[in-house]
Amino acid sequence: MARAQFQKGQKVWVECVGAWAHVEKVQPVWAKGFDEPVRVTYDVGLGREFQASELLLPSEDETPDMAGWRLLRARNKWQSAEDTPHHPYPGTYPVVVTDAADWGGWRVPGAEYDRDPNRIEFQARLITAAPRLMALAQRLVDAVAENPDDAPPESLALAREARDILKSVTQVMAPPAEMPAASAAPGPVARVAA
Repeated sequence: MARAQFQKGQKVWVECVGAWAHVEKVQPVWAKGFDEPVRVTYDVGLGREFQASELLLPSEDETPDMAGWRLLRARNKWQSAEDTPHHPYPGTYPVVVTDAADWGGWRVPGAEYDRDPNRIEFQARLITAAPRLMALAQRLVDAVAENPDDAPPESLALAREARDILKSVTQVMAPPAEMPAASAAPGPVARVAA
């Protein structure tokens, strides 16, 4: 027996296609003599029916501890300060450390840094500021959500955009939760007309 794991209109990630879609139709397949469908497929508007195992739900990721992200400078082992006078900080390269033990995080290969050091320096500063920018965006969303009727239209638009950006960072894909054993027990099920 099969049960629908998604609902019409629900947003899903279609893994084999690599795209978001909305469930347009839940399509149960009935067999004579059974009170429940034997299989359920989903039409998401991509030209064929999909099984539940091919679809993923968005789920909120637990926000990791982002306190203490910092920018450190590492010594360039392959180029001395005399070899790289065009670098903003000759003889070093930036490392964004996201762990209390001064390791883990973001760094670039020396050749990539040498190709465009100013761009890499900017990326390092941006990544280091990301936790504070996320907190600022969340405060904006929260402030507008408290009194949406009193917020100016520009603030509402900014809060919506901030919410979407935050969602794109914190949302991860997960398969649908399995039905508990009690709810999977056979019983009368209303037949859905196609």
